[in-house]
Amino acid sequence: MLKSRQELSSLREALQSALEKQKKKILVCAGTGCIAGGSLEIFAELQKLVEEKGLDCVVSLEEETKHHHLHEDSVGLKKCGCHGFCEMGPLVRIEPFGWLYTKVKLEDCDEIVEKSIVCDKLVERLAYTKGGIVYPTQEEIPFYKHQTRVVLEHCGHIDADSIKEYIAHGGYSALEKALFDMSGDQIVKTILDSGLRGRGGAGFPAGIKWQTVKNLKSDRKYILCNGDEGDPGAFMDRSIMEGDPHRVLEGMLIAGVATGAQDGYIYVRAEYPMAVNRLKNAIAQAEALGLLGDNILGSGFSFHMHINRGAGAFVCGEETALIASIEGERGFPRVRPPLTVVKGLFGKPTVPNNVETYANVASIINKGADWFKSLGSNNNAGTKAFALTGNIENTGLIEVPMGTTLREIIYTIGGGCRNNAQFKAVQIGGPSGGCLTQEHLDLPLDYDSLRSVGAIIGSGGLVVMDQHTCMVEVARFFMDFTQNESCGKCVPCREGTKRMLEILERIVAGQGKMEDLDTLEELADMICNTALCGLGKTAPSPVQSTLKYFRDEYVAHVNGTCPTGNCQKLKKIFIDKDLCKGCSKCSRTCPVGAISGKIKEPFVIDSAKCIKCGACVESCPFKAIKEA
Repeated sequence: MLKSRQELSSLREALQSALEKQKKKILVCAGTGCIAGGSLEIFAELQKLVEEKGLDCVVSLEEETKHHHLHEDSVGLKKCGCHGFCEMGPLVRIEPFGWLYTKVKLEDCDEIVEKSIVCDKLVERLAYTKGGIVYPTQEEIPFYKHQTRVVLEHCGHIDADSIKEYIAHGGYSALEKALFDMSGDQIVKTILDSGLRGRGGAGFPAGIKWQTVKNLKSDRKYILCNGDEGDPGAFMDRSIMEGDPHRVLEGMLIAGVATGAQDGYIYVRAEYPMAVNRLKNAIAQAEALGLLGDNILGSGFSFHMHINRGAGAFVCGEETALIASIEGERGFPRVRPPLTVVKGLFGKPTVPNNVETYANVASIINKGADWFKSLGSNNNAGTKAFALTGNIENTGLIEVPMGTTLREIIYTIGGGCRNNAQFKAVQIGGPSGGCLTQEHLDLPLDYDSLRSVGAIIGSGGLVVMDQHTCMVEVARFFMDFTQNESCGKCVPCREGTKRMLEILERIVAGQGKMEDLDTLEELADMICNTALCGLGKTAPSPVQSTLKYFRDEYVAHVNGTCPTGNCQKLKKIFIDKDLCKGCSKCSRTCPVGAISGKIKEPFVIDSAKCIKCGACVESCPFKAIKEA
């Protein structure tokens, strides 16, 4: 256990020396996506092969520093966090060369060890290739080249399960600085001056929360981390908790030092079991080294960390509902004031921030407020992590300076829509956000610019849609999600979203009326103005934005046509009389008896009976039955 600042510094030097002995490193992505693709089996195979070559294989920096048995030239084999380029997983990085191998299979391991580790040669067929160009190193790949990774700097580059590797890369040096070189006022001022705004969605200045809690007198104060990331398609917080858990703990510890809080609570959704396990492991490691617990590094400051698992309720992403859940109550939001910073967890002053917000803190303390402000745009300092998903060439986790345009993200980093399709819209901010269209491609992605067009960054989900996407169905999908996840406490959200969903379902079923569009707008306005919590107030956003920018698609649906042909019940199936041979196969295939006719004469479809199942289209040997 470390009992002083000097002992931490000595340990860091020893660990850095041990890392330097690892002349070569194999970093296997152990994020959720790559694990699903078999990366753990790849890790085991690589370990076996390296050891068979008679090389010192280091899978744990802890073991290396404990036994000191390794030669100067050893191979470090590590399970690291998410590299971000999920489309290309499983991913394996080879250092010191910086080579990134994509879509690695078990049978590739022998060639990787023989060529890259033994012979220092690139396995070119595993390198990322696009347009005939081979990109050997990770930093050369366009997906990475145009990013600025601050929060994600360690993800994919260090052992995600090792506190000692985190320390060797400068981890807990910011905590050391906060404990011994700064007062609480100085820490809070640094966060205020940096312009760090909450990355959970609202963009409220983190420093103001910290300052408020610091200035309040109370026998207990709490630091609360919101890891309940519930937006469809969003996985930024999950990747940070899985890939760099100590970064989150360090940020919370510094918040505790600044405000005088002695307890931290991390609330993680149940669907993130790996994040929970890695956080638990990180907490145990920090406690064993004396970086969590009583009298940390002999400073007199004590801090204890707790993890709470949510049951998967979307509403528990709202901080007052989250607090109720931790306290053992049903996850209902409450009316404010009092604000959470004044009366939060267990009725005490509480600092509520999300995972990404805390993950920024250590870098700000180490590098200063001016450095952080230099990364973003005016009043929107720093970087933002986004989960890039949908109909786009390169899906995955990215991090860019605040103010980066949508065009750069979609076309330069994301590689544009798949199959050269035309970009149509992007849903930003999840169910609480809205759609951005082609006219917004050059809009800076920051809190203020998005608010000006009726959208929000939210937690950072970006779902890209191309010309083939039905925007009415998109609105229905998100409204269905929101309605299912409504906690039911307030009538506007509970009943209003249900009515909106019913209308949208009628419209995509071809039973809509023009007056439904006005009703949707009226209901949306009512919910926005009267719902209890922030989630309820933003629930209609997908409908509002799609009505604003794609009203013609709503009108087309009301008139009986889905412009993209995606809405099953609006499809029109007909028989081309010139091609029909009257074989009757379609009539015999139809499950509802909607097709009739005489043998050797063209058959006809009764549109009133037809359920648009498509069985007749598939069965027709003459391709006479078509969809429109």
